[in-house]
Amino acid sequence: MSKYEHIRLAHGSGGKLSLELIQELFVSTFASKSLTELSDAAIIKNHGGRLAFATDSHSVQPLFFPGGDIGRLAVAGTVNDLAVMGAVPKYLSSSFIIEEGFAMDKLEKIVKSMKATADEAEVEIVTGDTKVVERGKGDGLFINTSGIGFLAANRNISSSQIQIGDVLLTNGSLGDHGIAVMTQRKGFELNLGLESDVRPLNGLISELLANVPDVHFMRDITRGGLAAIANELVIGQNYGIRIFEENIPLKPDVVEYAEMLGIDPLLAANEGKIIVAVKPEAAQKALASLRQHPFGKEAAIIGDVVKKPLGKAVVQTAYGSLRLLEMPIEEQLPRIC
Repeated sequence: MSKYEHIRLAHGSGGKLSLELIQELFVSTFASKSLTELSDAAIIKNHGGRLAFATDSHSVQPLFFPGGDIGRLAVAGTVNDLAVMGAVPKYLSSSFIIEEGFAMDKLEKIVKSMKATADEAEVEIVTGDTKVVERGKGDGLFINTSGIGFLAANRNISSSQIQIGDVLLTNGSLGDHGIAVMTQRKGFELNLGLESDVRPLNGLISELLANVPDVHFMRDITRGGLAAIANELVIGQNYGIRIFEENIPLKPDVVEYAEMLGIDPLLAANEGKIIVAVKPEAAQKALASLRQHPFGKEAAIIGDVVKKPLGKAVVQTAYGSLRLLEMPIEEQLPRIC
């Protein structure tokens, strides 16, 4: 693609090399009409209704890991943040902070991965920005993505809708991303095929909402894992959350490597899993809908919203006893997403 094998400071100068990088890599790969105009802002079609807007910055080591890379992570993460609000993701921006000396072929691979993930999610990358920092000051590559989605006027999915008695579901096995990245970082051989679950979930969520319109709450389970989400939901509330330990879908690989690393898999990051709250009478229909989608085949009912203990998240063991599901005090897996 480029006559340069590595990123130079001049690629972020706003001059000739900047323009070449933008046109020859970003514009040609993302192939968006708005990008070809090289204007300061994208003009996008208003689909009516309300807008959902999300932004996220992505910093992961290593940049390439089993099942994905930072580019796929960046696109899927923002798409999922919009989709769990009930929005239909449509447009993304993408900003790159690149370290001088970063290999051009690696950057090209990441950009193409972003394009492939955007196509999978049926979204467009319509605007962006590129900055280059001095060698040794950027840790390779950081990516920020922001996104716009369109929301029906009558759609209201939020924690304020959660009710005592609601049933909690997830669309599959937990901890895959965090453990896959950490084992790669530690140099373990992944002979059992453990991969990150990084993927855009807007298709799965769209089907779920078509089958169960009255979903009370959704959230993608990312940093801090299920433990973080469950504890965030009960802070200051007049209800608690109970998780059924026996029902939590966990791959044997995740359990094995988590034990080796001294990590609770319920605190491990995910990039392709959500938690869903629905009223009890809709639980089986929601479960069936999730399981019909390729990204929900391992879906399970994992808990419920209870009167007591107030403001606490607990795990019910196979023996019926309860233990607190502790909120992570600090990030167990830094630089994970």
